[in-house]
This record gives sequence, C-alpha cells and structure tokens, in this order.
Amino acid sequence: MSSSRLGVGFIGSGFNARFHLQGWVSVRDADVRGIWSPNKKNAESAAAYARQLEVGEAKPYASISEMVADPAIDAIWLTGPNHARLENVEEIVHAVESGKGTLDGIACEKPLARNVGEAKQVFDLVKRIGVKQGYLENQVFSPQVSTGRALLWGRGAATTGRPYLARAAEEHSGPHAPWFWRGELQGGGVLNDMMCHSALVVRHLLTKPGASMSTVKPRRVTAHIASLKWSRPEYARQLSKQMGKEVDYTKSPSEDFASLIIEFETDDGTVALGEASTSWSFVGAGLRLSAELLGPEYSMSWNSLDTGLKLFFSREVKGKVGEDLVEKQNAEVGLMPVVANEAMAYGYEAEDRHFVRVFLGKEEPILTFEDGLEVVKVLMTAYQSAEQGKTLEFPPRGIEKFVPKVAKGEWRPAEARA
Repeated sequence: MSSSRLGVGFIGSGFNARFHLQGWVSVRDADVRGIWSPNKKNAESAAAYARQLEVGEAKPYASISEMVADPAIDAIWLTGPNHARLENVEEIVHAVESGKGTLDGIACEKPLARNVGEAKQVFDLVKRIGVKQGYLENQVFSPQVSTGRALLWGRGAATTGRPYLARAAEEHSGPHAPWFWRGELQGGGVLNDMMCHSALVVRHLLTKPGASMSTVKPRRVTAHIASLKWSRPEYARQLSKQMGKEVDYTKSPSEDFASLIIEFETDDGTVALGEASTSWSFVGAGLRLSAELLGPEYSMSWNSLDTGLKLFFSREVKGKVGEDLVEKQNAEVGLMPVVANEAMAYGYEAEDRHFVRVFLGKEEPILTFEDGLEVVKVLMTAYQSAEQGKTLEFPPRGIEKFVPKVAKGEWRPAEARA
C-alpha cells in the first residue's frame, strides 16, 4: 500500500460514480485519486467534482492500465455500465498479471454482470489475481435497513423466533442514461437493473446479523415481468425523443415492472419468504425505496419518501427541472418530500466506509463477488420463471448459459399477456 491511506481509482464517471463521490465526504482513511472513463471530458469533470468535494486530488487517466500502474492507486471502484464490466475487469487483471501495477482491492457496483456466464468470468478473473473483493450493494448499508434489522433480530427474534417474511421495493420513473433502456447493453430491463437491490435486501433482512447468508438459501423462485407504461405508443415516442432513436420501445422493449417471490430454506429448517418488486413506471415525488421485515411478534417498515423534511411550492414558483429534492424528481411544484442527504440515506456513505476498511485490513467484507454472482443467478432464474410462466427450483439447470429474451431483443409485452 502506497501510504497509511487507501488511494482509490474510479472506473466510470456517471450518475452512480458521483453518488459515491458524495458519500466519500464521510469516508476516512481513503482518498479518491483517479477517474477513468472512455469519455475524456466526463473523466475530467468527475475528477474536478472530487476535488471540489475535497475527497482527494483526483486526476483523469488515459486508460485503466495507466491507473492500475500508478503506485498512488491501491483499489478500484467499478461503477461503469453493465456492457463494459467484463472488458474493464479483463484490463484490470491483465495490468496486474503483466506486472504493471498491484492492487489491494476491487469493489464492483451492482449487478456483477449482465448474466451468469459473464458474472462467472468476472468472479474467476478477480479471484485469479488474489485481491480483496467488495460487492457494492448500497441498500444493505442504508442506516434504516441496518438499524431496523439489528433491533428486530436483537429484541424480537431473540425472544419470539426468527422473521419469516421480508419485502423490498425500488421504484422510480426510469433511468437517466440511454444504455439502461437497451436490453442488449444493460442485460435486461428493470429486473436486471434494480431487482439486484431488492432480491439481496430481502435475503439480508432474513439473515441473522453476524451469520452467513448461506444460512438462508433460495430454493424456489417465481417472477413476473411486464411493460406497463413505456411500450405504450405515446410514451415510446416520448422515450425515443429523450434518449435517442436507438431506444425504440415499439420495436425492442424492456420490462418496466418486475415482481419476485423467493422461497428460502433457513438453517433451522423453517421456510421464509422474500417478496420484491421494481418499477420504472412509478409516478410519485421521485425515487422510492421501501422495505419490511415481519416475524411472530414484530415488524419493521421503511419508506425513503417518509422524510422529516417537506417543502411546498405554489404555481407561482417557477423553476428549472432538476433533482435537488430527491433522486428521479418528477415535479417542481406542490408538496414535496426532501431527502436531505441521499448518499447517506441510500447507504453509499456506510458502504464506502466499510469497503475502505476491508481493503485496509480492518474489517471482513459483508459482501463479496461470490454474493454478487449469487444475485445474478437469482435474477436470471427470475427471467426464466417469467418467460416460462411457472415457479422454478433454484438454481435451474443450465442457468450459466441463459440469456433473457429481453437482452436478446426477442421479448414482446404481448407474450406475457398470452
């Protein structure tokens, strides 16, 4: 390690990377020292933003290999798009194996890859160079989720028995960048984009703090997908106008709603259920995250839009469209909830603090690439279940080679209604 502090380089310079940079304000013992993006201007902009936040003297790099080779970089945060994940990891591993540089850790944003085949390659590549790993799932680190889980297990489950039902949802009006909407690039639609959060959150909630998630094993998966809004002709036209002509939901739609039920077998032989749903067709103030955990004599609930701060703007208040009140903000007038510190509320601060400490050797990782691989297996099983219209045993045979119809451009919403 180059010093007593961790030097971190980011692959990716977009919306997700900037959330991490905001969260880094609360991270100790680490500095953001580099940004790489295939778009040089974006890399320069993100590096300038990091310097503005005073989270490190970040600079843009011309290549991933150049960043890995710099002795100032001890760890990499992978925050780039899904379709570039495998290529980015291959370049990191090649740089390390060819002796250009060394790393102490690699943290990867969700999902680990677009399908199980790619995720297995990412897992094997990083395992090959023997660095520490972190799977970046911010909602697990949300203070409401972590505090509620600890209290319910510590008080309710300790006296009346383990929880048996967990629910989680993530809903908003749709992603920011065009590649998210394109199944072949993103790997699917809203199920692949956001169910990775909710599917892991329900399992995490049902797992006793301090225990391995292997104590709560997925056994059966039932899922449904639908295009409720964005394949309607008027909204498909609106989407193409916003995102470009390559996003055409009259010809190549992705699902904008998904629901999932996972039946788990616990280590004490009982059954627990996880219910999850995700949506790009939610109309409300903005991004809504929610979770519940229920047991014999207790329950918890969380809704990110139940904030302690609300603002009201009358029709006379004229302002630009933005997201200064909440992520994916849908209005600028009326009674509006405000999430005052989104990086904290959504778990980015605690997540980044944790993995910095992991890579410095101060903690054991809560989530690794193995967990990320398991999540992708659940997602692909969910796509299979939705395509076949039935409950599937987990994991189904051949899941390593499965690619969803949505990702292949072969899915049509009418098929789901047939």
